[in-house]
Amino acid sequence: MTTDPFHIHNKASRGRWLVTCDHASNRVPDWIGGGDLGLPAEDMARHIAYDIGAAGVTRHMADLLDAPAILSDFSRLVIDPNRGEDDPTLMMRLYDGTIIPANRHATDDHITERLDRLHRPYHDAYADMAAARDDTVICAIHSFTPQLRGRSPRPWEVGILYAHDDRLARPFLDACHAQGWCVGDNEPYVGHLPGDAIDRHGLQQGRPNILIEVRNDLIADEAGQALWAQRLTPLLEQVLADTGL
Repeated sequence: MTTDPFHIHNKASRGRWLVTCDHASNRVPDWIGGGDLGLPAEDMARHIAYDIGAAGVTRHMADLLDAPAILSDFSRLVIDPNRGEDDPTLMMRLYDGTIIPANRHATDDHITERLDRLHRPYHDAYADMAAARDDTVICAIHSFTPQLRGRSPRPWEVGILYAHDDRLARPFLDACHAQGWCVGDNEPYVGHLPGDAIDRHGLQQGRPNILIEVRNDLIADEAGQALWAQRLTPLLEQVLADTGL
């Protein structure tokens, strides 16, 4: 059975916002090791396999914004849709202390097949959705683990990532601080990588964009996902209106 490597939510919506979730799923296609990367279930349920809670936040925010959303449907461990094709972390062999058995001896041909069947179709659909309007604004939703192995706890509730285009990020950071949240300014990660999803569909196209990271213990269940969508969405709408973008 053929399964699309992405889902589109609110396909008929024609709002300005396009909400995206690059790491929505921990699914491994059945043509890769029979649907198994050689990891135990507990590892596939960890943040190394997908962004826990991000898919739910994405759908709730898309509904509140009356916006379309695109969500990947393959694990970042299979191939990472938030990486450029020449990025050395496109297919991880080791992640947060865990060796990925099915990737350990993967060849260039294996990577090309994953690009052709998963990564490229996802980005083709993403590009089509972003181009549906001349004034599209992209909001990428991710989540992060409260603590990497052997590292200090991460205190931030929300992180806002940006590179050279901070037209939305700066005022959104201010709006989040005004709520009393512990907010990361390019934390727990810094900016964007060349060729990543925001670079490809936002920065290179001149589209306003923002990438929001939410700590995954806050959105591990449906209630948390709905709550944070309800908190973040009005700020997005207000900041977009205030900037006049």
